[in-house]
Amino acid sequence: MSIILRMSLVMNLLSLLLSTAIVYSNQSTMPLRSFKMSENVTYDCIDIHKQPGLNHPYLKTHKIQMKPSLSRPELKMRTEKNETSNQNKIGCPNGTVPILRSTKEFIINSQMFAENNFHMLSADSPGTHIAGVRSSSGPFRGVKAYFSAYKLNVGKDQVSYSQIYVGSGSGSQVNYISAGWTINPGLYGDQRVWTFGFWKGKDGKGCYNTACSGFVQVSKVVPIVQPNDLKPGVPGFLDYFIHQDKNTGNWWITRFSKGAPSVDIGYWPKELFNLLDNGANMAGVGGVVQASRSGSIPPMGNGNFPNGGRLDSAIFTNIEVLNSNYEQRKMNSFHVDYLVDSEKCYGLKVGKKGFFYKNPLGFYFNYGGPGGNSCGV
Repeated sequence: MSIILRMSLVMNLLSLLLSTAIVYSNQSTMPLRSFKMSENVTYDCIDIHKQPGLNHPYLKTHKIQMKPSLSRPELKMRTEKNETSNQNKIGCPNGTVPILRSTKEFIINSQMFAENNFHMLSADSPGTHIAGVRSSSGPFRGVKAYFSAYKLNVGKDQVSYSQIYVGSGSGSQVNYISAGWTINPGLYGDQRVWTFGFWKGKDGKGCYNTACSGFVQVSKVVPIVQPNDLKPGVPGFLDYFIHQDKNTGNWWITRFSKGAPSVDIGYWPKELFNLLDNGANMAGVGGVVQASRSGSIPPMGNGNFPNGGRLDSAIFTNIEVLNSNYEQRKMNSFHVDYLVDSEKCYGLKVGKKGFFYKNPLGFYFNYGGPGGNSCGV
């Protein structure tokens, strides 16, 4: 596949990620317990077998997988003192899982987000911009990275992401899974940094988090979507791992935390996809932003260009993949493309061997920038 075709696939994947319509429905199951985290954020503890993810028509006969077939302790790593954790603890009773409540305001915001924002990248409509790395040398069975997030000033009709992802494309069809951080005021109604998970499957549709059917939440403590109240200039960190189960083919999202066991948050069932059965053709990590209708582009990372200082801009470290045999490898042991499509506004600087808070960085890079009104399209 040529570089131009690969780049086109990447941009199509990212545009699909940003433009997919989101459908929210009211809870139809009485929660056993609820946790109000803030004024507009409440989690309901829903019976795991009655959660909204299982309402998908492809999952009528699906049997919940309670944990991955294989544990991977070798993928655990020491993490940093600033790692963002469940600051507001959620502890649903056994047999239930935390589902973010879909308020009327949330439904309205999601509809406005889908209808009024985001465009395909084109000469007359500023759109998606990226700074990251990816490999199209799959099949890959997973992707993992440890990465930072920062509080940013992002407009209501703008979005700024930091994510890991896997995907495959064939003709006009795309299968895609991503997870990470996002600041998306048009969707979530605030300037906070939210964790998220997203999928797009074989029917051309997809969904964020547990807003509609598809994703199966398994952890009773860590939801797939959660706000984080970061202080300006102080990073939060995530250690995320998207991986395909060797026995079932389901795609799991696992979170690693400092001084605690890893948490298998949940998974996207294999029934949702038709191009990911034997792994994903592409795996990548990086920052993504989406312009407002006026063409103004939000900041990415922490808003600073990478200048060589590991703490001066946003960072992705220990970037690894699982190869077709489920073997852990640094991503740069495969052919890697370095993607920066607007050097006026964003940058990417790949690091050499080093340490971060006394931890090995592995394959890593710094990235980001201020955005602005002259980033191109």
